[in-house]
Amino acid sequence: MQLAIAGDLHGQWDLSDHSLLELLAPDALLVVGDLSDGQPRIPALLRQLELPVACILGNHDTAKDPSGRTLQRQIEALGPLHCGWGLRQLPGVAVIGARPGSAGGGYHLSKACQAALGPVSLEDSVARMVAAAAAADPALPLVLLAHSGPAGLGSQAADICGRDWKAPACDWGDQDLTQAIDRIRRERPLPLVVFGHMHHRLKRGAFERCSFVIDRAGTAYLNAACVPRHLVDDAGVALRHFSWVELDGAGLVSAAHRWYGLDGRLRYQETLYSRALVPC
Repeated sequence: MQLAIAGDLHGQWDLSDHSLLELLAPDALLVVGDLSDGQPRIPALLRQLELPVACILGNHDTAKDPSGRTLQRQIEALGPLHCGWGLRQLPGVAVIGARPGSAGGGYHLSKACQAALGPVSLEDSVARMVAAAAAADPALPLVLLAHSGPAGLGSQAADICGRDWKAPACDWGDQDLTQAIDRIRRERPLPLVVFGHMHHRLKRGAFERCSFVIDRAGTAYLNAACVPRHLVDDAGVALRHFSWVELDGAGLVSAAHRWYGLDGRLRYQETLYSRALVPC
């Protein structure tokens, strides 16, 4: 099972991505949110893809509309692709959606999220994720798809969910996601948690954050937020970024950040994990 993962889009998604995915032929596409500040174009394009897709919405998808109407329109436009607080069972993998619209920082529902989704408590948010995992086919590998990652993975600016845009640096992960992960793992393995929100390039200095961690329980955490994900390299080649993972019945096989040319050629790769390279 090979999964392509699109980090925070911020408007950078077009038909060239569709053509590239046709060449690469992953088994499914996961999208971590922040599509386009509430514009309808990208949800419509994602619905046109022929491969299976699961998508969560991020804080930018509210378009700072406190009425919640913009967020609700995004959810409706995505239709079954949106898996916030729910189960999206794809061929070969079960995807559980975390809290939609998260901006990180513990637990906070924006006015837009409250208006569109209701006054959901931290405990209710955890219970929804746990219930979705319980409904998943136990024969399928489980992936938890979030916009912001969980709390507890470090408090430095360069940590996978560290706050880098405001001093002092601190852990900016979601508390409900942390609790849900703990409760889900009491019942079944959780090999992979995928998210974005905290961009790889740090705000201060020419540095990048850690984007991949495996905890003591064996769960891998992948931050896919390479922004911008449409680039041109020094040779003038147009590039598209996807994080790429392979899963099998035993869990995670490999994980990488990949930059492809529009012709489908792999131009650059940052290997994050390979089971074949882990000492026995």
